[in-house]
Amino acid sequence: MSTHLLTPRMAGVLERIQRAKRPPFHAMTPQQARVAYVTAAEVLDLPRAKLAAVQDIELPALDGTPLAARRYRPSESPRGTLLYLHGGGFTIGGLETHDSLCRQLALHSGAELLALDYRLAPEHRFPTAVDDAWAALRWLAEQGASQGFDAQRLAVAGDSAGGTLAAVLSILARDHGLPLRAQLLITPGTTAHADTASHRLFANGFLLDATTIEWFFEQYIERSQRSDWRFAPLNADDLDGVAPAVLLLAECDPLVDEGMAYADRLRMAGVAVTLELVRGMTHDFIKMGRVLEEARHAQALLGAALKRAFEP
Repeated sequence: MSTHLLTPRMAGVLERIQRAKRPPFHAMTPQQARVAYVTAAEVLDLPRAKLAAVQDIELPALDGTPLAARRYRPSESPRGTLLYLHGGGFTIGGLETHDSLCRQLALHSGAELLALDYRLAPEHRFPTAVDDAWAALRWLAEQGASQGFDAQRLAVAGDSAGGTLAAVLSILARDHGLPLRAQLLITPGTTAHADTASHRLFANGFLLDATTIEWFFEQYIERSQRSDWRFAPLNADDLDGVAPAVLLLAECDPLVDEGMAYADRLRMAGVAVTLELVRGMTHDFIKMGRVLEEARHAQALLGAALKRAFEP
């Protein structure tokens, strides 16, 4: 095993998680897994930062279904609006699991942030999450100004499955002539079949196991659909003209190779790319700011990048 790559503190976090002997998500029903994730999600996160305003709102999906969202306003005059899409394999996660992280990104960037509670699988399978995310971005562009958002300066971000959705939104935004200032992709998934070398190297014992990845995929999408670029953005025909990208990757993450490959594809398409590979960290480290200095540093780095993207 490649556990020698982990920092001592990261290794210690994994040991504590293993000692807790929680059943893995793939041993539960999706409903049980959601409850378990909510219970554990912010244990290692920073305490929820105080902001000028945090408000729960609703916006319409493409089919008219009301979608819950949470608005984070760090000051009375924020600059720019970030649409945030949470991770959780398209199956678990929501507004509560990523609340601390969203607050930190708003605080560090000075931007207003809108987190979307997109519909989850298996009740809502592919491409519902994509459609819901696109509906939210369109809503911000078309209705955001009337709701007090800065709709002239928009960006998208997400972690893990949410990073996949943010990458897809950047392509859709280009195709529809909707300008974005940036895409922030945190440990995103970009390939169809979880078959890179890092998936084999970090298949077990590094927080996100191969069995859990396959379980998430099975909940969300038919195997025959997995080559669709809206699931695997690395398969997009071309990436010319998409928003400038900031990729934050973890060295000991099954998804690291596909993140690197996506950064390469973006660069080949002439897209400005900032790539940060954080050594000795696993998937989801960004949400462990209470115990990992690397997480706090990464949050500040993302906030600073977003602040620069929203400058006039």
